[in-house]
Amino acid sequence: MYTPERMCAVCRKRLPKEKLLRIAVNSDGVRVDFSGKLQGRGAYLCKDSACIDKCIKKRMLERILKTEVPSQIYETLQSVRDGQEKAE
Repeated sequence: MYTPERMCAVCRKRLPKEKLLRIAVNSDGVRVDFSGKLQGRGAYLCKDSACIDKCIKKRMLERILKTEVPSQIYETLQSVRDGQEKAE
């Protein structure tokens, strides 16, 4: 059976879509897409703490998504990294 793969925007590894965290930008703004079904341009990140840390430190989402990313998005990523937010 075919499993859709996506590439982590930080480490460039190809992984099954369900093992990655999607960040989406659309008319509502930038959101962490836990369901993976929001409309709009998206970027995928490994749920690995090293990738999340690098993304936060270098503010990579702004460059990848070509828009300003609110600090709440980076705070949500920190919560996911720390295990406080559920990244399904």
